[in-house]
Amino acid sequence: MTKKPLILVTNDDGITAPGIVTLVAIMKTLGDVLVVAPDSPQSGMGHAITLNSTLHIEKIRVAKGDYEAYSCSGTPADCVKIAVNEILDRKPDLCVSGINHGSNSSINVIYSGTMSAAIEAGIESIPAIGFSLLDYSWNANFEASKNYVRQIAKHVLEKGIAKNTVLNVNIPKLEKEAIKGVKICRQARANWEEKFDKRQTPYGKDYYWLTGTFVNYDEGTDTDEWALENGYISVVPVQFDLTAHHAIQQLNTWEFND
Repeated sequence: MTKKPLILVTNDDGITAPGIVTLVAIMKTLGDVLVVAPDSPQSGMGHAITLNSTLHIEKIRVAKGDYEAYSCSGTPADCVKIAVNEILDRKPDLCVSGINHGSNSSINVIYSGTMSAAIEAGIESIPAIGFSLLDYSWNANFEASKNYVRQIAKHVLEKGIAKNTVLNVNIPKLEKEAIKGVKICRQARANWEEKFDKRQTPYGKDYYWLTGTFVNYDEGTDTDEWALENGYISVVPVQFDLTAHHAIQQLNTWEFND
């Protein structure tokens, strides 16, 4: 008898977020599911890991009892590490992270806890996907996402993805019939123009809120931002080798003297 694929599910919005509940339901149609997710929201944590304090995990009772779930006191990357090294007795066939409440397109991939969990799985040689819906509401409607999420995960399980690569999938906030399909894209050249909103407490102590405006500098029609603005789901293959290979030749012209 063929074993079902083992699928690790995690996120950065926390184990009770509607997005991860939706993702679990989808993954249960494809294999056996294990959930290890933060016990509280960890958005914007990037690839932080816990080094200077203890980590705790707690088994969670799930309604139907047909999968195991654990909450973790750490970051999304911690969740993957502890799942692989302490909870599981074999490596997952797939790790999926999300479905995030909000965008992780373009430069946001750098800051994303959702994508950092997927990248941590990729570092462990586990095929991995981060899913995000462009709706920050806790009550976001994931209905239009479901079939596409399942299709993309099924493709990865059956066909695999390139070594040292994970997929960053972003889904526009549209009704099912308005989504035009899926586009394989590159990451747009975009950034946040940021500022700090400086305020004072009633006791005269300064504090700050980070604010900013997202600016897309990229006019290409092959980017994730273009796809999302034009009604497509964007799929960007992301590598975690950060070497700027194109710069090596120029740096080799430098002379270093004792």
